[in-house]
Amino acid sequence: MTTPAPVSGVLPAPLVPSYGSTALSDLMPSVLAALGVAGEGDRLGLAAARRVLVVLIDGLGDHLLRAHSDQAPYLTELLPRARTLSAGFPATTVTSLGSLGTGRPPGEHGLLGYKVAVPGTGRLLNALRWDERVDPLTWQPHPTVFQRAAADGMAVAHVGPSAVASSGLTLAALRGPRFVGADTAGERVAETLAALQAAERALVYCYYGDLDATGHRRGCGSAAWRAQLRQADRFVEQLAAALPSGTAMYVTADHGMIDIDDDGRIDLDADPSLLDGVELLGGEARARHVYACAGAAGDVLAAWREGLGDRIWVASRDEAITAGWFGPHVVEELHDRIGDVVAAPCADVALVATRREPPEAALIGVHGSLTAAEQLVPLLEAR
Repeated sequence: MTTPAPVSGVLPAPLVPSYGSTALSDLMPSVLAALGVAGEGDRLGLAAARRVLVVLIDGLGDHLLRAHSDQAPYLTELLPRARTLSAGFPATTVTSLGSLGTGRPPGEHGLLGYKVAVPGTGRLLNALRWDERVDPLTWQPHPTVFQRAAADGMAVAHVGPSAVASSGLTLAALRGPRFVGADTAGERVAETLAALQAAERALVYCYYGDLDATGHRRGCGSAAWRAQLRQADRFVEQLAAALPSGTAMYVTADHGMIDIDDDGRIDLDADPSLLDGVELLGGEARARHVYACAGAAGDVLAAWREGLGDRIWVASRDEAITAGWFGPHVVEELHDRIGDVVAAPCADVALVATRREPPEAALIGVHGSLTAAEQLVPLLEAR
């Protein structure tokens, strides 16, 4: 993992994702190469396979899995041969699905956070809920790994919740495969195995979201989260037990998670000094995009550094781009989607907004920043 000099000399260096070698954006090109698709870079050195199943367990950070290995005996069995990937910045589902689905870093695919500015409109795009005024195919125009696999003659399927079949995020980040709606764990196991068995050469992607949802509501240190981890472990074990011959299964995640208590919540809506000159407040509690009014970017940056700089990495847009937070290259057309100020906590604090974002402000488990607990995710393999 690359750790360049910190934005502020008093802070530890952020864990900048290892784009191009062991980042989440490197996984699927390596999978396609293992499946024999010409022109795909095998950055991870994966062994050849006729069929590949990729299971994404939302919120299963590497630190969390290792800390709670007693709750996940099957996944723990795979740890000795596991690798560790970095999620990308922000370490959040929207951005990570963009990286997984395109095989590109965030600075190329443009899904740069939970909520980002739609340039020239004065609006934010909530990429989990989307906005019908934003065309997903224009917002993220690159072919996905699934489209590239299908073009190579492979059977490709996406097994996940029915509700996201035609969502803006699915169309932007994961378009191309045959979508199979499966709303319970049992349905998802059965449909995933059926999709693998349906062709001699196949790529199947399966999403499991209950662990992340439980962590957000109850915290990743809770009994409820540990119980959900046991369910996720059993889910993967059921898949592994019935894999067709010639199948490789890779289990990974989109981000880790940490818990924040009430004392760690910094309410931006209660501090006018931090919002003076701010036109739009984007991102989320652990990865903020702050969009300044015309001419106010310098003042906003100074105010955030003065008010928060002992606990939070606070960078200008250009500083964050130069430091490689979004990847080695950020397409120029995407610069305005990034905040004039980008803020990522390194301490156990959350930048909430109780008036603007009351549901999000109440979350216990959060993620998004450049800490190891949020960035590092496992890459587990079974055959």
